[in-house]
Amino acid sequence: MSRRRLRPDELALWREVAKTAAPLDPRRTESPQEDPADHSPLPRRDPTAARDPVRPFRVGAAAAPGSERHDLAPSVSERVAEAPLKMDRKTHQRMRRGKLDPDARIDLHGMRLEEAHAALQSFILSSHAGGRRLVLVITGKGRRTEDDGPIPRRPGVLRHQLPHWLATPPLSSVVLQTREAHLKHGGAGAFYVYLRRKR
Repeated sequence: MSRRRLRPDELALWREVAKTAAPLDPRRTESPQEDPADHSPLPRRDPTAARDPVRPFRVGAAAAPGSERHDLAPSVSERVAEAPLKMDRKTHQRMRRGKLDPDARIDLHGMRLEEAHAALQSFILSSHAGGRRLVLVITGKGRRTEDDGPIPRRPGVLRHQLPHWLATPPLSSVVLQTREAHLKHGGAGAFYVYLRRKR
C-alpha cells in the first residue's frame, strides 16, 4: 500500500501539533523527521547505554523520606467527603457536627453482603416513604485479620460497599447526600444518609 505525500497545509498543521507533543525519551536529541509521511526507520537505542543510576539501598531498609505513595484507590472517607454538596449548606454543617439527630437508624453489623443490601434497600425506601430526611446507617469499621492470604483485602466490606449501593438505583433516586457520621453517632463506622423530600 502506497502512502500519499502530505499537502503543504497538512504538513504545516502536523508541525504545529508536533510542537505541542512531549518526547517519550527526553534525552533524545534527534530532530523530528521533516515529512511525517516519510517512514524511514528510527535509529535503535543501544540497550547497553547508561541509564539513570539506581541509588544504593539495603534490602529491608525503610524507604527514603519524601518518597511517593502509590495509593491508587482513595479511602471510603475521602470518596464520601469529596462528593459534591447537594443539600443545604447550613443543614450539612449541622449534620457533620452531630447537631442533627437521625430520624431512624439501621445496624448492618454481622450481615452478609446480600442480606445487608436487601435490608438497606428496604430501610431507605420505607424511610423515604415515611417522610424521614436523615437516617443513620451503621456498617462498623470492619475487622483486620492477621492473614488475608495472597491477595490483600480491605477491612470493612459493608463500609466500602455502602456508598456504591446508595449511588445506584433504586436508592439513588431518594438519596440526596451521604456523609461519614460524627463521633457521637459512630464516626467512621457509620454514615448519615440525607434523603430527598417525599413528593
